[in-house]
Amino acid sequence: MALWALVSAVGLAVDDRVLVGAPIWAKPFKFFVSFAAYGLTLAWMLAQTTWGRRTGWWAGNVVVVTSLVEMVIITGQVIRGKRSHFNAETPFDETLYTVMGLTIVVLWAATLVIAVLLLRTPLADRATAWAIRGGVLIALVGAAVGFLMAQPTAEQRAAGNLDTADVIGAHSVGVPDGGPAMPLTGWSTTGGDLRIPHFVGMHALQLIPLFLIVLVLLAPRIARLCDAELRLRLVRVVTAGYAGLVALTTWQALRGQPLIHPDAATLIAAGVLLAAVAAGVWAALRTAPEPVSVHPVSVHTETEPASDSKEFTA
Repeated sequence: MALWALVSAVGLAVDDRVLVGAPIWAKPFKFFVSFAAYGLTLAWMLAQTTWGRRTGWWAGNVVVVTSLVEMVIITGQVIRGKRSHFNAETPFDETLYTVMGLTIVVLWAATLVIAVLLLRTPLADRATAWAIRGGVLIALVGAAVGFLMAQPTAEQRAAGNLDTADVIGAHSVGVPDGGPAMPLTGWSTTGGDLRIPHFVGMHALQLIPLFLIVLVLLAPRIARLCDAELRLRLVRVVTAGYAGLVALTTWQALRGQPLIHPDAATLIAAGVLLAAVAAGVWAALRTAPEPVSVHPVSVHTETEPASDSKEFTA
């Protein structure tokens, strides 16, 4: 995946073709990078398991194979100058898209097996256990948002030609794919975009464990973070807040609303979520014990008078 991400980057530089309003090599580049991060993270998580190791090995390899099948099709369609997702233009394109759908379902199921193994594996550090399990479960929800994109849109249903349509399904809600979009991400700026909760949710797999890693790295500088219970509380708060963010972005997208143009209801919901997370962090810090400071202690030798004693600092 990492190697082909580099190849796709070259494609972005030398191939000026545009497909559905975006550089044609942008999709494989983003997918290769995403799958590389996904595979590395799952491999690290599987290394933590002590139960069902053989099952985990099989599940991990299923993730690898299905990811490769997905990327072979995406890259092949780019070479042909065709879109890979939602393409029903010809029987061949439709078959490829069907295969992609099946591989993603199998990949999702294999990730679910890994999640079950992680839920059943006892981990010594409770904060680590919470970060890993919360991250993989939210990632499963984020991945499941992708299944909503495969459904015919309201406009496609209203047209009443699903049997003969060239495109079935879409990333955007309320507007056609390929319209005005944000730079780099390609997310719609005129309608809802289900890729946003899909992206946010799937990357909980990396971001929540990374949050805990940052806490551990800061512990030598911030004494309170040496408390394992405080780290656990903070990870719980962040995990709950992250789940709320996935729910919020999904709700916003399904209402056909661009990420960068939220309405009053979205802003109020975002404010409530932010306030809840801030309150959770404050409560976690408030209940954490204060760090104990150690002061120098003078110790006098017993063989000499106190007035002539030598002092040793402990």
